[in-house]
Amino acid sequence: MLHEVKVDKPNPAYAAMLQEQLGGANGELKAGLQYFSQSFRIQDPEIKDLFLDIAAEEFSHAEMVAQTINMLNGHEVSNTNDNIGQIESQVLSGLAPMLANGSGTPFTGNYVNVTGDITADILSDIAAEQRAKVVYEYLYRQIDDQGVRETIDFLLNREEAHNALFRQALNKVQKNKRSSNDDFGVTEDSRLYFDLSTPGKYFDNPFPTPPSFQEPSQKKEPQGQPV
Repeated sequence: MLHEVKVDKPNPAYAAMLQEQLGGANGELKAGLQYFSQSFRIQDPEIKDLFLDIAAEEFSHAEMVAQTINMLNGHEVSNTNDNIGQIESQVLSGLAPMLANGSGTPFTGNYVNVTGDITADILSDIAAEQRAKVVYEYLYRQIDDQGVRETIDFLLNREEAHNALFRQALNKVQKNKRSSNDDFGVTEDSRLYFDLSTPGKYFDNPFPTPPSFQEPSQKKEPQGQPV
């Protein structure tokens, strides 16, 4: 493991919640398998290595989460009441962490997103890291156990690191590599903005100024032509 995990005391109910980050749709197992699977179609050796490195780290994170769940569940089945925690782990696996989400639904490969297009895959990975970070933030708020909080804090920071690395990879792809970004978005239709949230406004001004959050260099004043 990349970081020592510890808990202050058993907490089966929270262990069930933490299962979401082991076998859930935004969990560590999903992330590791996704980046690993995506790496096979990547031609750039530097980006391919990045994907494999992050995938390996995500599997280490899965180990950290699983070990934390294991410690939170306690050492004996009889250590918990049958009305708290995850029922499946208490009656099927002897409290061993299962590859399932917080509701006990088994992990599925349907969580893994792979398109073979490097731009689409990196954008999916940036979103995946952000979603995982949000789930960890929710989990952090719901426990006072300092040992668990230290582990989550470490994992939160690593999600942020991966997010930044994927963004750097996206910048490199957009500058140097051919992908779906080069195939579409090249006609005037890709630069049109429709203000459809204001009733009747389209007919008054069919070519409105794009929202202010667009890059200044891309923003043009309406002159009767598509923007």
